[in-house]
Amino acid sequence: CSVAPVVAKVPAVSTGKASKSSAMQVWNPTNNKFFETFSFLPPLSDQEIARQVQYLINNGWAPCIEFEGAGKAYCDTHGWSGLDSSINAGYYDNRYWVMWKLPMYGCTSPDEVLAEVRACTRAFPDCFIRVAGFDNIKQVQCSSFLAHRPANDRTFQPVSGRQVGDSPSGGGGGGGGGGW
Repeated sequence: CSVAPVVAKVPAVSTGKASKSSAMQVWNPTNNKFFETFSFLPPLSDQEIARQVQYLINNGWAPCIEFEGAGKAYCDTHGWSGLDSSINAGYYDNRYWVMWKLPMYGCTSPDEVLAEVRACTRAFPDCFIRVAGFDNIKQVQCSSFLAHRPANDRTFQPVSGRQVGDSPSGGGGGGGGGGW
């Protein structure tokens, strides 16, 4: 009969942040929708969009601009499929938006993408517009971010309404970024 070796307990490493539980807040799910990466931030400036596009280009990903109206841009139900997406990681209805032209294969400058985002915004000002980075070797989307939110969109909370609970500064603020 062999006995399993005894493994010494290693003390847990603490960052000390758990002791500040009074600073923690709860996300408010009512009218608090987020899209893609960075959508919790205030609207990105052209310079910030250009930096993100440069990241896509530096990784060899083709920028692709997509747009969709508010009715299909965000999915909060299982949609027409009836599929229980809680057991299918990565599945959600309305994930495919309308493509603005073709992916920008061979794009070497963020200015090219910014010009297309502006053109798409002029053509469809009431639509959400996102920029995706597409890896043509792996045939997958690797990154995406919201580049335009319609002026009349009210599907989000300003920072002060994004979370509930007590905060050190008082009220239910927090959440990082502005009211986008």
